[in-house]
Amino acid sequence: MDVEIIVNKNTQSDWDPTSQPVLDNQIAAYDDMRKRCPVAHSDYLSWSLFSHADVRRALDDHETFGNAVSAHLAIPNGLDPPEHTAYRQIIDRYFNPARMTTFEPVCRQIAAELVEQLPASGEVELMESFARVFSLRMQSAFLGWPEDMHEPLRRWVDKNHRATLARDTVAMAAVALEFDHFIKELLVVRREAGTAAPDDITTSLLRDQIGDRTLDARTLDDDEIVSILRNWTVGELSTIAASVGILAHYLAAHPDVQGRLREQPSSLPIAIEEILRIHGPLIASRRITTKAVEIGGRSLPAGERISLIWASANRDELVFNDPDEFRLDREPSDNLLYGAGIHDCPGAPLARLELLAVMEELLNRTDRIELVPGKDAVMAAYPASGFSTLPLQISREV
Repeated sequence: MDVEIIVNKNTQSDWDPTSQPVLDNQIAAYDDMRKRCPVAHSDYLSWSLFSHADVRRALDDHETFGNAVSAHLAIPNGLDPPEHTAYRQIIDRYFNPARMTTFEPVCRQIAAELVEQLPASGEVELMESFARVFSLRMQSAFLGWPEDMHEPLRRWVDKNHRATLARDTVAMAAVALEFDHFIKELLVVRREAGTAAPDDITTSLLRDQIGDRTLDARTLDDDEIVSILRNWTVGELSTIAASVGILAHYLAAHPDVQGRLREQPSSLPIAIEEILRIHGPLIASRRITTKAVEIGGRSLPAGERISLIWASANRDELVFNDPDEFRLDREPSDNLLYGAGIHDCPGAPLARLELLAVMEELLNRTDRIELVPGKDAVMAAYPASGFSTLPLQISREV
């Protein structure tokens, strides 16, 4: 797939990320850009880094490539040290091994119930009937949110994607305020309940303190809690649903891999990360240059916005040779699925737990997962990844 390289000395625009060929197949478009223009400028995304080396450099050099990009409070991904460090100390505790062990049975029960609700045979549209439902139920269970928030959250994610693609700042602000309203209502309910409030993460955040506990420690305020929960929710709902769709589609399209994993389920943890390297569930994250820097042969002044294109970096031929080849012996540290450096994904342990549980249940409780003849999956458009619709045939014993 060839993406048109736009040469315009006045605007320095190298490509159009919103063009139809890119939106129709982001993975192929980014592969092309990585080979022909690995550091590219566009009016829509400003600068984009496509190669593994350049993305990794930006991740490791957080002093040159800062995270303070968002117009609103974004904890922790929109902060740099020392503020980032203090908030990560709070956030990382929610994803420690003890919490993952406690949540594992809940996670597995949700996955099993949803697989059992799939039709015993015939066609199913997996994204709407399974993947998105799984991510909503899982996130709500982890945070302690009521079921009546599922539908508002689903609508919120859809509106957020549309506003982000359109770069509609007014709509993006309205969507953020809508989410804030959801969460602040929850916080009011928890505070009013006092000691009778559910003993879950949302309630726990109300008690968390930041700062030196012996000097200026204080509890998190509502805006900080909302920002933390917004960050978790945006990342969780979109990328987990995308990941489930990508994994199921890959197994349907590669029956040899599906058979191998049914026979050797112990390979699933590595296989999941390899499949999600091949087709990334997260397209990009943002940075900003804090000083003038040269990268990939391009000179960038301070204050330039940058998109790190994960979905391209993890397919770089210089690191992964044949990037479409499914292999279980690749170097794990090369896979940037959960980022790297001080801003690596704090929720990676939860994501790994959820994806392993859902794939184990899907394989254990079905006989075959197949593509539907004559019906193609529809790829998702930026900022989403994976599939917007995914027709599959799933056979299982009743």
